[in-house]
Amino acid sequence: MRATLFAIPASHPALAGQLMLEHKGVEYRRVDLVAGAHRSILRALGFPRKTVPAIKLEGAKVQGTTEIALALDALIPQNPLFPRDPERRREVAEAEAWGNEVLQAVPRRLVWNGLGHDRSELATYLEGAKLGIPTSIAARTAAPIAKLARRLNNATDENVRLDLAALPGMIDRVDELVERGVIGGVERNAADYQIATSISFLLTMDDLRPMIEGRPAERLAREVVTHQPGHLPHVFAV
Repeated sequence: MRATLFAIPASHPALAGQLMLEHKGVEYRRVDLVAGAHRSILRALGFPRKTVPAIKLEGAKVQGTTEIALALDALIPQNPLFPRDPERRREVAEAEAWGNEVLQAVPRRLVWNGLGHDRSELATYLEGAKLGIPTSIAARTAAPIAKLARRLNNATDENVRLDLAALPGMIDRVDELVERGVIGGVERNAADYQIATSISFLLTMDDLRPMIEGRPAERLAREVVTHQPGHLPHVFAV
C-alpha cells in the first residue's frame, strides 16, 4: 500500500499524519506545498477542503488527522490508532479531538506571529522541505508568504496574548493525559500523534520551552517526535 501525503513545511498536523502512516507501515511520498497557496492547490487536486494533512490513499482523498487515523484503521486493522476497548477508545477519541480542535491551532498562530517579529531563523522551519526549490531560496522569498499565513491563521498580537495566557492550562491537561495513561503509553494512538506534534512544535520557541521542559508533556513530545525542525528566538513577552 502506498500513499501521497500533501503537507506544508514544518506543519505539525502534517507531521502527525506522516507519523501515523509510518505507524501503520504505509509507504508514502511527501509533497510540500507553499503555505497560503496550498488552499487553491488542494482544491485543484480534488480535495474537498483547504487543509493539510491531505493524503491520497487507495484511490481515496482524505484530509485531517482524525479522518486519516480512521481511514488507516479501516484499511489496516493492525496497530490500531483508536483502541478497540470501548472505554479506552472513548478516552483516546476525546483527547484526540481536544488536541485537534483546541491545542493544534495555538502553536501555529504563535509561530506565524513570531516570524512576523523575527524571521532571522525562518529557514530552520524549512529543513527537509520537499518544495522543489532550494531551502535557501524559499527562505529568502518567504516574507510575503509569512504575512499571508499570519492573516489566514488570525495570528494577531491580541490572539497570541490570549493563547499565551491559556497555554499553561493546556500543558497541564497534556500532563494529566500522560499521567492517566491516555497518551504516552507503549502502544501509540491517534491522540499521541495529534498532541505530541503540537508540543514538539511549541518546544521550538525559546519563549515557551521553559514552561514545558522537565514535564510529562515534554517527555511525550521527545519520544514521539524524534526530529523536530525549527527554532524561534525570544519574541514574546512571557
